[in-house]
Amino acid sequence: MLEQRLGVKLFEPNRRPLQPTEFCLSLAAEGRRILEAGQTAGQLANRFRSGQAGAVRIAGTPIFMDGVVSPRIAAFQSGHPDIRIDQSYGYVPEVIEGLTKGTIDLGILPIRAEEIPDHLVFTEILKGRNVIACRVGHPLNGRGSVKVADIAEFPWIAPPANSPLYHDLRAVLAGIGVQNFKIAFTGGSLSTVINLLTGSDALTVLPYSVVFTLRRQNALDTLSIRIGDPDRHLGILSNPELGPRPVISRFARFIETEFKSLANLILRREQNELWRP
Repeated sequence: MLEQRLGVKLFEPNRRPLQPTEFCLSLAAEGRRILEAGQTAGQLANRFRSGQAGAVRIAGTPIFMDGVVSPRIAAFQSGHPDIRIDQSYGYVPEVIEGLTKGTIDLGILPIRAEEIPDHLVFTEILKGRNVIACRVGHPLNGRGSVKVADIAEFPWIAPPANSPLYHDLRAVLAGIGVQNFKIAFTGGSLSTVINLLTGSDALTVLPYSVVFTLRRQNALDTLSIRIGDPDRHLGILSNPELGPRPVISRFARFIETEFKSLANLILRREQNELWRP
């Protein structure tokens, strides 16, 4: 039937056992390539269906994305090399807009309960906790106790004015009684803040999870003074109206597991070492 359809002989006539013609051999080679391509396409489809391949678009606040989320992204991709992560920065309004419009898949950021729209789902992954951060070897860490008057003598690094952490800084200083304080620098990325802290005696307010994650660099330290916790908690914000996608679910589960481990480490190893009553 194939010979009739193609008008070309597939086997040499009057030869036993059957001997393929040159055309038959060439056609068979093409067939093997088609078979392999079909198998590869099937494997690729299975990887997408199982969430082992694809892309995830995430957005979040710069301090948390750079300080604690990016190391987890690296760990995730080491085990899932076929999944691409498209990451951008944004605060609560931008992330909510992106999720609503479907331009991002997940938001990873600190947020207040009253800020969460009804059409979005929030999964908390880490309790909010801020600390006063400084360089290792800062003069205040060499003293037996830290007083408000001691803190007021040093300059401060302020996060960008539109960030929640900036409002935390002002609230922290007002809450512990620091009325007059000098802001030596404002804005900049997390790496800029770290460079300024390690190269000076300035102070700033950072999430403790960020300082904890950077502890291996032996560059940052915290002052043993309780400043109160923010009313925002870090979590994953998603839009169920976008429909389920296995690759997004796989990434979200990984982040939840990683941050559960991080929270346990912070609680077990550091909670009693941070502050003195």
